[in-house]
Amino acid sequence: MSATMVRTDVAGSPRERLLAAANELFYREGVHTVGIDRVIERAGVAKATLYSTFGSKDELIAAYLEGRHERMRERIERAIARHRSPRARLLAPFAVQEELAADDGYRGCAFANATAESHGPAAEAAVAAYRAWLRETLTALAAAAGARNPAALARQLHLLYDGAAQSARMDHDPATVRAARAAAAALLDAALPSGG
Repeated sequence: MSATMVRTDVAGSPRERLLAAANELFYREGVHTVGIDRVIERAGVAKATLYSTFGSKDELIAAYLEGRHERMRERIERAIARHRSPRARLLAPFAVQEELAADDGYRGCAFANATAESHGPAAEAAVAAYRAWLRETLTALAAAAGARNPAALARQLHLLYDGAAQSARMDHDPATVRAARAAAAALLDAALPSGG
């Protein structure tokens, strides 16, 4: 499609089309690299529609990240709910990450990528909200598993989770997530009461 052509085959409200275009382009190519002209062309809307809907590119990036947060939350919560064992529940986010890293379109953590590229306050707030949610989820799971220091264990697991995402992206190897999961399992063996 040439840069002057407008897409007419997209469905949904202008907001939905803008978010779908942002999700596709920002994740695949980067929030800084993709200009608003590419997003509006992909969405098939006028530039004024983007600004009347979101106000700025930073707000569009924030909405894109909030959508990814919601989808990740749902996916991780479903994975956690499939397990009864507190230990397995703590390892569930790594299983989700392994599934994501195995996809040919995997480009790493959308939140880390956006932080590396964007310094807008709305986008930074969206990243912080996702990270806080994940840490709180891990802390609650660690507490339920009987960890002596749930917050410290959650932070350690979060570091492994982040490192796995970066390694899988940089090495183009989803096996790095399995290695991080194994490290997390060893950490849990040391931190949880036996039978956890």
